[in-house]
Amino acid sequence: MRERSKGKLQNNMIFRVVAISFASLLMALNINTFIHTGELLPGGASGLTILIQEICRKFFGIPIPYTVVNVLINAIPVYIGFKFIGKRFTLLSCWVILLTGILTDILPTYVITQDILLISVFGGLMNGLAISICLLVDATSGGTDFVAIYVSEKKGIDSFQIPLFINAAILTAAGLLFGWDKALYSMIFQYATTAVIRTLYRKYQQATLFIVTDKTQEVCDEIFRLSHHGATVLEGEGSFEHCERKVVYSVISSSESGMITQAVKEIDPDAFVNVLKTERVLGSFYQRPAD
Repeated sequence: MRERSKGKLQNNMIFRVVAISFASLLMALNINTFIHTGELLPGGASGLTILIQEICRKFFGIPIPYTVVNVLINAIPVYIGFKFIGKRFTLLSCWVILLTGILTDILPTYVITQDILLISVFGGLMNGLAISICLLVDATSGGTDFVAIYVSEKKGIDSFQIPLFINAAILTAAGLLFGWDKALYSMIFQYATTAVIRTLYRKYQQATLFIVTDKTQEVCDEIFRLSHHGATVLEGEGSFEHCERKVVYSVISSSESGMITQAVKEIDPDAFVNVLKTERVLGSFYQRPAD
């Protein structure tokens, strides 16, 4: 049993490394195609890195490798990751940061389109997909994602809007130095990125379940087994037949709602399940750790 568990853990780690390596390749390709072609800023540590590169190149005539600047900028976020989030999570994130930088420096630039609006939208979608892949396997692309995850862990809320405020400062500086057109198009890029992340990555979003069922104990046990969340059984009455009904009430992570509702229907095919989006939860709420 122990050897089987160890083998499963190793396979999981191999899958995570392959996934984040692919995400790193996507990010590097995005930088060398859409971002460089449109002269956009992707936001976060990557955006700050590109901004510093542009300042050094245009004002001082000094080309600086992407990897060096990006690694230095991520030093403090990586420290936050090691201290407050998790060691495996942070080590995998360090691999993303390093591999993305190296691939960005060695891969050639390629122009797909010169249309700045297409670049902003599809570059943002590609960037959001790459970041989401990292987040879904418990890693991150670095920079402001560390801050957002740290706040989400502490407060139990979805804090991935935080990078938008940090990016606003970066874009303001870019607008003042290089013109507002590129800064405004970069906002479109970042909005598309954030929209993809919020759609694909829902760990820090909550959902409320109301389940009308005759098999309350089995349903409660299954909710706890799958999500480690408890449930409350409410007394109810059917308005049509005026018979006594039981309602299971529980708040879970949105990323687990599909799996749990499917399990509930397997236990009780006649169960009535209502899934509601939860704005915020106060009190004790179990959050699955990153490592």
